[in-house]
Amino acid sequence: METKLKMLNAVKVVGLTVLAIGISIFLYGFFVSDYSSVTGIGIGTVMGAIFIFLMGVFFVATEEMHEKADKGMRIVQ
Repeated sequence: METKLKMLNAVKVVGLTVLAIGISIFLYGFFVSDYSSVTGIGIGTVMGAIFIFLMGVFFVATEEMHEKADKGMRIVQ
């Protein structure tokens, strides 16, 4: 259980950091910069942060379900 919490916390911290960077890049590109490509980079970074978080949660849930599943085959006579 300790490993899952560590991985979930790591995914949360990385996702939040990338999300904050993406939001700041997007706001800079939208309001300050004259180049529209900076806005697109910010949107892509935000989407990447969401993808990182969702994949991390999916991996933690998959690992937990894998540990709780019954192992082997049951033979009923």
